[in-house]
Amino acid sequence: MMENLRNIGLFVRVAERLSFSAVARESGISPSTVGKSIARLEERLKVRLFHRSTRTLALTADGKIFLERCRRILCEIEAAELEMSQASEMPRGTLRISLPRYSGLFQQAITQFMQCYPAVELDLDFSDRLVDVIGEGFDVAIRASTLNDSGLMRRRLGTFSRVLAASPDYLQTHGRPQHAQDLQNHACLHYRFPNTGRLEQWPLPNTQDLPDLPRTLVCNSVEMRVHLALQGQGIACLPDFTVGEHLSSGRLQTILDNDTHNVVPLWIIWPASRNLSPKLRAFIDCMSNTVLKP
Repeated sequence: MMENLRNIGLFVRVAERLSFSAVARESGISPSTVGKSIARLEERLKVRLFHRSTRTLALTADGKIFLERCRRILCEIEAAELEMSQASEMPRGTLRISLPRYSGLFQQAITQFMQCYPAVELDLDFSDRLVDVIGEGFDVAIRASTLNDSGLMRRRLGTFSRVLAASPDYLQTHGRPQHAQDLQNHACLHYRFPNTGRLEQWPLPNTQDLPDLPRTLVCNSVEMRVHLALQGQGIACLPDFTVGEHLSSGRLQTILDNDTHNVVPLWIIWPASRNLSPKLRAFIDCMSNTVLKP
């Protein structure tokens, strides 16, 4: 049984890094030992877990299914060990976390967490892609989308609004839109969702009756659209927390405020089947007390 668990552990690490040699270096063993361990596992299961060539290593369809199950097994073992150990009261170990690409919202919270819990190692993945929390092996994720997966637990961190913003120079040169229809005559800086390829819909009334807004720029970066708006290159739809300082200083101004009332919840989510280990509980509590709080 212990050998099987060891082989499963090596399999998960190889599947995550797609490299025998990298796992061998981290484990202090030879690449051939890693390869033989995977081969014994495949022989016992009577399936091929990896496609191998001289240059690439990739999971097979069976390998992907097996990986998801193995991650759950290892997580349960980790949780059981923590519960049985007196040291489990002190948050420690590694947390793999998926966060939105705009890191500025989390800088204070992450700094505070690292100062309070130096024994916890953080593996942060910043991406606007809608990750598969369980399938990709994340311990926790933060996202602004609606939660539809019954296999996930959640806690609301707070809410934010989206605003339409432009620089005073741009508005002086091109005029201030008084109605949503006026946007047809303006430069519009759009956001594209990485998962679907669709453009983010601006929070305007009766959007179904409006023609498509000009696509002066389309990108998947909040920072770039903030920068271009500051440089007078157009109007952008942005989360209010990304432009608060610029609005306060007057470098950006909002438009159509009476037409853009909207509230977007921000959630922290984690696998429902996973026991709340001290490190996970501490991270959830820290984010809840820091992110989107005045």
